Parts: sequence; C-alpha cells; structure tokens
Amino acid sequence: MKMLVVGGAGFIGSHLAERLLADGAAVDVVDDLSTGSLANLADARAMTGTLKIHNLDAGTDEFSSLIGMRAPDVVFHLAAVPRGRPTPKQLAEAFATTVAVVDAAREHRVPKVVVAVPATAIYGRPAARDLPIKEQTPEPRGVRGVIAAATADLLTAYREHDALEFTVLALASVYGARQRPDGGVVAALREAASIAASPVIAGDGRQTRDFLFIDDAVDALARAGEKGSGLVVNVGTGEQTSINALWEMIGGPSRPDAAHVTAPPWELSRFAVSPVRARIHLSWSPWTRLADGLAQLR
Repeated sequence: MKMLVVGGAGFIGSHLAERLLADGAAVDVVDDLSTGSLANLADARAMTGTLKIHNLDAGTDEFSSLIGMRAPDVVFHLAAVPRGRPTPKQLAEAFATTVAVVDAAREHRVPKVVVAVPATAIYGRPAARDLPIKEQTPEPRGVRGVIAAATADLLTAYREHDALEFTVLALASVYGARQRPDGGVVAALREAASIAASPVIAGDGRQTRDFLFIDDAVDALARAGEKGSGLVVNVGTGEQTSINALWEMIGGPSRPDAAHVTAPPWELSRFAVSPVRARIHLSWSPWTRLADGLAQLR
C-alpha cells in the first residue's frame, strides 16, 4: 500500500507516518514546514521501509503532479483546519488548500481521502445534556467551525459527483509526545510543570474536554484508510476531564496554583464526543486512560 500524509511533519502526522511504516506501507509526507518540523520525523526516518519527505505546499500544481507520480492508495489530510485561533484569512487559505488536495485526489483517481478536523470546531457549542455528542448535523460557531463543516460538505459532494471515497474524523483533544505547548492544553500544562510555573487557565478551570492519547488517535486514522467510507466519525473517549483536574494530574501535589484569566467568548464549558460510531464502522475503541497516557510522557 502507498500512503500520502499532508501535514506529515506535524504532531499527529509524524506519528501517523510511523504507524503506516510499521504497517508496511510506503509513505510520502507532504509538509510546507510552516508549523511542522523535520525533527518530528526523526523516528520515522530511522525505521525500515520507504519514506519520502516533500517540502511542498499542498495547494500548488506541484502537489497535484506529485499525487499523479506517487499514485497513493490513500491521502491523509491533517492540515484542513489550523490549530489555535487562526485568522479568517488563514482559514480561507486552509480551505483553498483542502479543495486543491481533494481535487488532486479526484483528478488522479486516488481511491480514498481521510481528513481530520477538530471535533470542537465542527459541533459548535453542544448542550451538556447531549454529551458525549454523537455525529449529527454540524452546528459550527465562528469561521473555524464553518471551515470544518464545509470540509465535510466538500467531501460529500465529491463522493456524490466523482465517486471519491472519504472519511472525516472529528478528533477530540489529542495529546502526546511532540505536541507543541501552543498546540494543546496538555502540552501547555506540561511545560508549566517542567519549570514549576503557574499555568494560565482561561475561566475557572471547570470547563471539560475529551482527551485522546496520540496512539489511540493514530490507530483510528489508520483504520479509516480502509473503513468508514462516506462518514463523519467521532474519535474520542466519551469522557470529560476538567482543566483543573488535568492540572492536578500533571502538576502533582506540589504544583503551584494556576493563574485564571477571563475566558474568551468562544470557550466551551463542556465537551466530549461519543466513540460509538467509530466502534461500529472503524472497529476502533480508545484504550489509553488519561492517567496512563500522561505517565508515558514523563
């Protein structure tokens, strides 16, 4: 099997490249290195197997030519929605790149495209009674959410009109090795703990998230290469953990008190996704408890 990973030098992408190589696939990594790093691919480069790294913007004609030359069986697109608080211009550019990636796959008859989006973006602000949220009609809030939902709609249109198979994975809050401190709350709190500093937490810290270990997330991505066609599939644990509780786990008994600041208007009070559809259609379930995942990072 031949696999191509857009955003493969990033946090999740580099782990996915390792998994695909371990499974015996030939892997092409495409990354413009704007946020990714070749250092993230050090372990993948040390593995046996075929790995090619292309420093390339996936929105260009050169990328389409690469797809034609490499003829991958699956394209994994992990850069569809920028992390953090991207500007509307950055989001528009990201969506234009997604259109280019999907259209290149169509043009060169790639059998399947797998796209990852943040679950918090695509589902907006669900009511607490609906948690863990199941796959449903997206109710995005803000431009980031609109782009996430539009990505799923785009793939649906290509499937209907061009028979391009896809799976969209709505990922919970993924954490693990190589995550940058500005890329997720677990990494940010770990950085604070490493220097015995007080972390800055938005709001009172009672807001909850669904934390998913990187190995579990990558397993779902790999399975989506062969299963779950035509679906949006949640990938998470279904369990909620507050940011305060997370800091207790990471900082330990001697942790400094957190500094609390006013929460921004987009801050979600509670969030978790149901893994039921993933269990049915991907034969996937999360297995790493939060405490165990954090322990592996020490």
